[in-house]
Amino acid sequence: FTGSAFGSAAIWQYESLKSRVQTYFEEARADWMDKIRPQKRGDFRKQVNSWWNNLTEGQRTVTGIIAANVFVFCLWRLPGMRRTMFTYFTSNPSSRALCSPMVLSTFSHFSLFHMAANMYVLWSFSSSIVSLLGCEQFIAVYLSAGVISTFVSYVAKMATGRFEPSLGA
Repeated sequence: FTGSAFGSAAIWQYESLKSRVQTYFEEARADWMDKIRPQKRGDFRKQVNSWWNNLTEGQRTVTGIIAANVFVFCLWRLPGMRRTMFTYFTSNPSSRALCSPMVLSTFSHFSLFHMAANMYVLWSFSSSIVSLLGCEQFIAVYLSAGVISTFVSYVAKMATGRFEPSLGA
């Protein structure tokens, strides 16, 4: 999984760089159109765009991860989703589904405090680590760390004979 994650991140990084170069030339060509076009005032989309553009690359990267964690947290609160959540979003070495929970449980938090604390820490170091690794490599590290820690949890549970489900990385 880790090899695939980093291989995919390298391809994504290449494509991202290629896209940025193309966008640069397209924006340079279209820049003069913005000067002659009438500007709207109070446009909500522009305000959101302005907020988004003021975030660092790390904060923008982590915003997606936080959104995924909040979405999964909300799914835990839906009674009709409980069976699916326990099957795919908790790790248990005696479960039928072994591989997908290794990735999906990384986004799973049952306690609001636990999720808020983890997301705060993630947000606080995101700018520095993403500037060091790049967003693609950071996501590969994030997912790989979740899978590896879940695998270690599987090994520990097998060694101790305790097969209760757990969630989180």
